[in-house]
Amino acid sequence: MPYDDQTGRDIDHYVKGATISYGYLITSPAIFEKYKNGITRQKVESLFKEKLFEFEKAVKKSIKVNLTHNEYDALVILCYNIGSHAEGFPTSSVVKIINDALNGSLDDSWKAWRISQNKINSGLVKRRQKELNVYHRDSYIRVD
Repeated sequence: MPYDDQTGRDIDHYVKGATISYGYLITSPAIFEKYKNGITRQKVESLFKEKLFEFEKAVKKSIKVNLTHNEYDALVILCYNIGSHAEGFPTSSVVKIINDALNGSLDDSWKAWRISQNKINSGLVKRRQKELNVYHRDSYIRVD
């Protein structure tokens, strides 16, 4: 079922932030109509794989240094969440710090991506910490 990314609650009408599957943003009422009754597990996987390629490509294009597998994974997760568009991942301070083009704290820059609809979102605060655990510690354990 579609849910409101702000609250995590199921929704029955389009709202900004409407989401389905693994964070697949529903960008219009017309697309919401297509997904309003939910989707199959096969469609969940299909949407995820379709979008994942875009974010893997953005990480590979943006990062100019060698990465460990867990660093790459964490960056793809971050990119998936903040976007591969010009205002998102490619020009982020995270990318600049990793590429040694900017001095600063990687963790602070990463955690700055915690705002949604002009508010600090506690879910994003937790998500950023989980991503950093993958990046720094190779820890894929889900901690809520």
